[in-house]
This record gives sequence, C-alpha cells and structure tokens, in this order.
Amino acid sequence: MKILIIEDEIDLLQNSKEFLEAENFLVETAMDYPSGLEKVMNYQYDCILLDIMIPGGSGLDILKQMKAANRKQAVLILSAKDSVADKVLGLEIGADDYLAKPFHFAELLARIKSIIRRNAQEGSSLLTYKNITVDPENRIVRIADKTLSFNRKEFDMLYYFLLRPNKLLEKTTLAEAVWGDHADQADNLDFIYSQIKNIRKKLKDADAEADIQAVYGVGYKLV
Repeated sequence: MKILIIEDEIDLLQNSKEFLEAENFLVETAMDYPSGLEKVMNYQYDCILLDIMIPGGSGLDILKQMKAANRKQAVLILSAKDSVADKVLGLEIGADDYLAKPFHFAELLARIKSIIRRNAQEGSSLLTYKNITVDPENRIVRIADKTLSFNRKEFDMLYYFLLRPNKLLEKTTLAEAVWGDHADQADNLDFIYSQIKNIRKKLKDADAEADIQAVYGVGYKLV
C-alpha cells in the first residue's frame, strides 16, 4: 500500500516516513504545495497525509484541485490548526478524516488503516475475491483454507490487483504502486513480468478461482 505525506516539518516528515515504512507501507513525500499538487494529480495513493499549512499554498487548496479534477483519493488531514472551521471545511471538500498535531504514531496508523478499510474494503478488515482472502494488516493470503507465502512485493502487487478486479492495469501503474512514483523512469519493466509470473504460479498451484491475465502491449488484469 502506498502513502503520500505532504508535510514541511522535516523531522515530522522523516519520522512519519520511517514509521510507516516499518509498517510495510511504500511512502512518497512532498514538502510544498507545487510538488504535492504534482504528485496527487499524476500518481495514485492508498492514502494521502495532507498538512494544511505548507509552503507555496494551502493543503485545502490541494483538496479543492483534487475535487475539481475528480481525483478520488483517500485523504487524512494533518495540521496544527485544530480549529473546527478548518476541520469542517476539509471534510466538506473531500477529506476522509482529520488528525491534529501533535499525534501518536499508533493513532496515525489506526486512522490510516480505518480510512483504507472504508474506501477499499467496505469497512472489513479482510479483502475477499472469489476464493482468495487477504488480511492486509497481517499480510496473510488464503485460498480456501490454505495459507500461501508471498514476499513483500508479490503481496503488494496481488493486493493492488484484488482492490481492482477485472480492471486493466498498465505496467507503469503497477510499477508505481509497488515500487514508487519514479518506477516509470526505469529502462524497462521486465521486473513486473517476473513478479506476476511468480504470483500466477502460486495462485494456480493453490487452485485459486482467479488469475492475472496479460493484455498484450498494455498491462494486466485480475479475472
């Protein structure tokens, strides 16, 4: 799962990044309005942590730009401004939740997981498709009553597919989701093929009722 932190307090930014990476999130960062806006408009995230007061503009303006462009991404506002007006405005514009600074990382993690469950898993702690069940928090994959072993990248990619069944996903989209926003600048995307080959074999060996189908020249989809 991929998180974007838009925050200009360098210590908070770095500490948050290290904490979330230890929790197996892929974390991207931005420290001002222009770079934050560029990322939310060009890349997809499971959750965006958005500070209101950032150099060059307001986090609320980023929310407005996202809404105008119909960029539907989960947003958790982080701000030292704990006024009711800011909170209400942010939620009205499209934020999913609001967390005032200073905060405990345990609460931050709980809020992020709650937002992701509401937006992607309809409130459930598990994600199920056909006979495949994924527990994202404990990083467990089961097919029927069988538990499968996946490495970190394989798990992240399978989870990304399961959130978007039957949707065609381009190779660059998969690379960015699992390896980071600049993966599309790699000389080639052969590493995507090798990961998917491993996932497909594990699904087939476990008699999964779903498979990852290649769409020549474009990408893949879970069917």
